[in-house]
Amino acid sequence: MAYIGTKPTVGNFQICDAISVVNGQAAYTMQVGSVNVLPETANHMIVSLNGTIQKPGGANPSFTVSGSTITFASNLATGDVIDFIQILGDVLDLGVPSDATVTAAKLNNDIISGTTALASEPADTDEFLVSDAGVLKRIDYSLIKGGGITEADLWRVNTSFTGTADPIASNWERADEATAGRLGTGMTESSGVFTFPSTGIWKITFVVSVYVNNEDDRGPKIEIDISSNSGGAYSMVAQNFSFIQATSASYTHNGVMTSTIVDVTNASTFRARFVSEKINSNVITYGDSSANKTYVEFIRLGDT
Repeated sequence: MAYIGTKPTVGNFQICDAISVVNGQAAYTMQVGSVNVLPETANHMIVSLNGTIQKPGGANPSFTVSGSTITFASNLATGDVIDFIQILGDVLDLGVPSDATVTAAKLNNDIISGTTALASEPADTDEFLVSDAGVLKRIDYSLIKGGGITEADLWRVNTSFTGTADPIASNWERADEATAGRLGTGMTESSGVFTFPSTGIWKITFVVSVYVNNEDDRGPKIEIDISSNSGGAYSMVAQNFSFIQATSASYTHNGVMTSTIVDVTNASTFRARFVSEKINSNVITYGDSSANKTYVEFIRLGDT
């Protein structure tokens, strides 16, 4: 703003020169060092009259200010004493900072500045800023994160067996060689029954490797069974067959695979189990503790 005369000192406390009261006069000129001063407002002043601090603003103020003139609410009389007038200075105008001059150190820690890196995946309740048709809004991470593959697990039979297993109830182990990988929590197995760590769309692949050392008809029938009521009842959801006639050579090796996609809507009640049924009791199912020969693969493809 523009000033007539000397600009008041910003932020400086000033005591005005002594003012002599004139009988019947309400308005007086304020000076510091015989130079007129212009308070920002009446609220930027402390005025004492006859030993009493005067009310500067609001309803029924004791005085008003215009430029360098202070006007009391009523005329002063002989014997009144203006003890002092203290001016508190201008409103400090910081102006507009130049581009790229405000650093992160000058911002409060609740300001979105990006100076702190997030070292892990955001929590579902962490918030992001998005522009919704030009309106800036907050949104939880749970609403924008991709489903993606969050679980991948592989289990195998570690010991060979002969004949039918309905279901394969023993000798399961998670693949554990040095190069084996797993994503997420993984499945839980008990007596050949697998439980899921979370709901979602799950792909299940079941592979069985067999051999026989005679010339009988040979081959496996395999299936994937799913229960949605904690194992109270199972339904066969995938099945496949393989067959080799007796005229083929002995020591024949064979393999068969089946797969399914299951919508696991309740992780606490869904179960999976696996059947390997042989058409000849001499058919041997391969098991191995260092390689995947008879195994099952679980992959969570996305949300239910």
